[in-house]
Amino acid sequence: MTASRGSSSRSHGADTLVGASWGNAPYPVLVVDRYGGLVQFNEAARLLWPDASSGDWLHETVPSWLSNAHTRIGDGLYRADSAPSRGRIDDRFFEAHATAVADGDVVWWLIDDTDHRLVEKALHAVQARSEVLSEVSSVLLSTLNVPRCMEVTTSMAAQHLAEAAVLVAPAQGRDHPLTHALRGGPVTQGIQQIDPYSLPGLAEALRGFPPVPARWIDPARIPDWIVPADFTKPPGSVIVSPLPGHGVPAGALILLRSSTEQRFTEDEEVFVRLFAARAGAALSAARLHTEQAAVTAVLMRELLPPALHRVHGVDYAGSYRAAEDHERVGGDFYDVHPGSDPSQETLVVLGDVAGKGLEAAVLTGKIRNTLHALLPLTGDHQRVLELLNGALLSSHHTRFATLVLASVRRRAGTVRLRLTSAGHMAPLLVRANGDMEEAATRGTLVGALPSVTAHTTRAVLKPGETCLLYTDGITEARGGPSGDELFGEERLKRALSECAGMLAEAVVERVQVLAAQWLGTGRHDDMAVVAISAPRAGVLSVVTGHAANSDQEEDG
Repeated sequence: MTASRGSSSRSHGADTLVGASWGNAPYPVLVVDRYGGLVQFNEAARLLWPDASSGDWLHETVPSWLSNAHTRIGDGLYRADSAPSRGRIDDRFFEAHATAVADGDVVWWLIDDTDHRLVEKALHAVQARSEVLSEVSSVLLSTLNVPRCMEVTTSMAAQHLAEAAVLVAPAQGRDHPLTHALRGGPVTQGIQQIDPYSLPGLAEALRGFPPVPARWIDPARIPDWIVPADFTKPPGSVIVSPLPGHGVPAGALILLRSSTEQRFTEDEEVFVRLFAARAGAALSAARLHTEQAAVTAVLMRELLPPALHRVHGVDYAGSYRAAEDHERVGGDFYDVHPGSDPSQETLVVLGDVAGKGLEAAVLTGKIRNTLHALLPLTGDHQRVLELLNGALLSSHHTRFATLVLASVRRRAGTVRLRLTSAGHMAPLLVRANGDMEEAATRGTLVGALPSVTAHTTRAVLKPGETCLLYTDGITEARGGPSGDELFGEERLKRALSECAGMLAEAVVERVQVLAAQWLGTGRHDDMAVVAISAPRAGVLSVVTGHAANSDQEEDG
């Protein structure tokens, strides 16, 4: 079939159908006959194809995407509701809209879509980066573990920003913790002595100064310790960015791209700084939490009750339960201060500060430290209580406390006690035959009145007998069948009468278990118990916790 080139008469028909002003339209316009011959085009189209002439074949003049679109019309594959064809002409993007006119000609209107595409591309890039920053914040802030935070930061930087990433943490002495990550590869961590001045901008980044432009860094001169082991391509572009922290820098982030990847653009450098800001905040929060946890652990060791055991032939056992299950310390406390040798008395202290929780625990720490300083004076309980009372009255604390002092010494197979109560429940004595005695001691609480009075009593424990010190969290535990009944002193005494001959640990465990069972899931105050027992030699019963009768004594 022979295709006819465009003629003036057909051009006139096209002019009539598309409008007399089509030649001055701001968009390129082409009139093409049914055979693919170029009939006419306007001035805007001539700027795109300056060598084109009427009568040229379309497929020899325009890009293939446009000529193929015209062919589909000729083949009847084009419908009025078909989407416009799109493609590139030189460095611009166009949409081609077709309009059928007389004699089977088609008018192609080309609309420059480049700016719209660039806006869409920029919008997608911004959305993608916002999603990355959101993911970074979510993932990094979900952990307060510093090594894990460094690992996640480096891994995400290698995944979203570069081919490889290195996180340099602040110096520890002369060494720096380093974390290396390769896109799609493992993350490695270690400590190495490095020279921050070996890479331009690194020393400044570690001090929190603004980053230097990537173009200032020569990738060929970066030190070997920066490049991960599996990064086999030569580096082509490097960025060093500080990790801002809370008041002090959290480190520096180094990003690497190989020579085969696109170099970092100015927009990417800005994005890297946004990423680094999120990562630095997370790292700083993790370090702050770690420091606070370490401080808390040190302070907690001083506030927690000590582990008790046999001292100078006397058995001691203690148990403590805070008012709230999520707390470890509170207002109840106990301590055992061993004598310098078996001939010297061991001081046992059990107390209860008004209130509960951390604030009460702080005052218990002050009381415990004060009593420790007063150990040389413990031969006179009254004097110790007077000095402690004065110390509490002169402090900023407004809380008071009750406590019991017990000076303990083993003599000739028995345990001799001096017991003094300062506003506290009197100790209970569990005799070998199950009888219960309440120590005849009483006194006023400390930290509330200008003076304190107390009466000291003496007691003797024979082998197998126990003296129990306890706080009101035991007797005032509310529960039972009604859910609101006090455990009470009488119920405690009945339970203790069944503990005759038991080891100190067994007595304490028995009391705490009964109180816990009585409470159920109800609320309770702090509970503390200390048992002082005169051991008796013999084979222990695993079932009952009692010691078999024996006339032999163990001085321990």
